[in-house]
Amino acid sequence: MFDVIVVGAGGAGMAAALTAAKRGARTLLLEAGKRMGGSTALSGGVVYAAGTSVQRAAGIADNPESMYSYYMALNRYRLNPGPIRQLCRDSGPTLEWLMSLGIRFPVDRLYAAGLDGVPRGHRAEGRGEAIAEVLDREVSGHPLVTVALNTRVKSLLVEDDGVKGIIVDGEAVAAPGVVLATGGFGANHELIARYLPETARYGDWIWYVGSPLCRGDGIEMGVEAGAEIAGVGAVTTLLTPGFGRDFEPYLPGWFLFVSRDGRRFVDESIDYSVSGAILRELPGGECFAVFDEAARAGEVIDRSKGGEAVTSPSWTPDRLAQMAESGRILRCASLEELAETAGIHPARLTATVDRYNLDCETGEDSEYFKSAALLRPVRHPPFYAVRIRPAIIGITGAGLRTDAQARVIGATGRPLEGLFAAGETVGGILGDSYIGGGGSLVAAFAFGRAAGRSAADHALQAPFSPASE
Repeated sequence: MFDVIVVGAGGAGMAAALTAAKRGARTLLLEAGKRMGGSTALSGGVVYAAGTSVQRAAGIADNPESMYSYYMALNRYRLNPGPIRQLCRDSGPTLEWLMSLGIRFPVDRLYAAGLDGVPRGHRAEGRGEAIAEVLDREVSGHPLVTVALNTRVKSLLVEDDGVKGIIVDGEAVAAPGVVLATGGFGANHELIARYLPETARYGDWIWYVGSPLCRGDGIEMGVEAGAEIAGVGAVTTLLTPGFGRDFEPYLPGWFLFVSRDGRRFVDESIDYSVSGAILRELPGGECFAVFDEAARAGEVIDRSKGGEAVTSPSWTPDRLAQMAESGRILRCASLEELAETAGIHPARLTATVDRYNLDCETGEDSEYFKSAALLRPVRHPPFYAVRIRPAIIGITGAGLRTDAQARVIGATGRPLEGLFAAGETVGGILGDSYIGGGGSLVAAFAFGRAAGRSAADHALQAPFSPASE
């Protein structure tokens, strides 16, 4: 007999299981894969948090209220404020909890992960794999946690008065509290079409950087039990030229971005937290990177983020030449021919290039204020155009609506008895724009802890405790 069942053993699920067990709940943790870790193990290991000991050691004064204001303003206050406020309040304690388990977040790896300039990106030594290994060790060694690997759960045990457990391999396993932490649905094209229609239009350009086991199982189980879906359309995507499955969170930015109508529309080195949303609103949901032969053959520019060099394998001289020879990059003798071939407004493209070239001469981007180090004129034929789409899925934002205690909310607006959710299974906490590197991990761990706490309190008939406890 178990008090709490946690479905999914990624970062959120392991955090939930550990927290439930700490409160005295006999906990069953089920994982579809052959090992624990999920998408957390594949991540860069960044945790976005405010008011931490790491920040204080770096001389940075920060607080959860400032984080909340930035989070909500960035997404035009269209998110569910209760869970977001609690997430911000719990971000610091969550990081301290991870550190108490032995995970190290060096001060010199703290960086400004979002667009507000406050260093809140805490990068773990050993990245996400190291975090997953520590959580795996803690879970595996806890006497109140039973782990079952290679076990995929697809149904909940539902009775009239709420969720009473799960059904696995045709057998019912009862428990008063169930936590769904199966991740998002980036590996499920059917759910992408249903919940992310603007992204689904990119077809075979789409690929997912998370675990291939993230197929939305928890979301579908929750819906079947009567849960409400929140965050339809919300997704964090990376820009790609579609050359292959290259993970490039930061493009080098030395090219010129133009939309189909020939207009420049952004600083080309813009952060991925907002670039996907910007491109989705352009005509056709795409743009072109335009450059000349001198830029193609020029020095490779690698960006740095969080103290680590970030390479862009698609944008080396040899790779660009190869793609041009294969026809994946358009290459023409004149800008007029390039515009006609690509379907870009020709007169406006030449005007845009002329204005950009003048800025390159003066060394100052008068329109979008890109770094002078990234200004490369477009003058020497042949000229190139690379189609760019926001088609690499990093995080799916549609999922089960929850409250600040991680209780799943039903279609009537009331919590579904006995059902909780955490991590990417939760919807309504990701908007058009991503708060910055580490936003997904802090949500996984913070809501995982909240779900484990609430599920245990429900199962043991204890009053709900503040999520920041």
